[in-house]
Amino acid sequence: MAKLYFRYGAMGSSKTANALMVAHNYREKGQRALLAKPVVDNRDGEGVMMSRVGLSHPCISVEKLMQIADDELRSYDCIIVDEAQFCTKEHIERFTDIVDVLGIPVIAYGLRTDFQRKLFPGSLWLLAWADKIEEVKTVCWCGKAATCNARFDGEGRMITQGEQVVLGANDSYTAVCRKHHKLGQIGDPLSVL
Repeated sequence: MAKLYFRYGAMGSSKTANALMVAHNYREKGQRALLAKPVVDNRDGEGVMMSRVGLSHPCISVEKLMQIADDELRSYDCIIVDEAQFCTKEHIERFTDIVDVLGIPVIAYGLRTDFQRKLFPGSLWLLAWADKIEEVKTVCWCGKAATCNARFDGEGRMITQGEQVVLGANDSYTAVCRKHHKLGQIGDPLSVL
């Protein structure tokens, strides 16, 4: 039975690497996995899903996925979506249709919350509608579980105000535990490079 999965984790928890490994596993078994990410995530260019450890694979935009007819989607064994926090309510609703009507599993990877510990729109609806919710874990600089995303400036100070979506990686974000997020202590972000 197909399910909608939401696999969330803080920045640097290897969500994209996990997504690419799942796609590889499908290919190894002679099955087809369709990879997609929202068009807003253009850090690595259009049409490519790339992890911080260097794994990459071509993908389409979620916006293009929404336009694919059901008959064409049926040729896939799985849909894998990265950066799902940037999806809209309508995108997530379409994922539920792909699962419920077409019987194709959708595995969505993304952040649960932003740098202010507020839910992203896509994450809100995935938490509400996913059949299975799983955390992809990582650790804070102190060794505790990192569940928060901290944005920092060029001088290593944590930023607590600003736009929800500012694309970046290790140069502007790090994962920290809740305690250190509350205290504004990000440790040494350069130590995670």
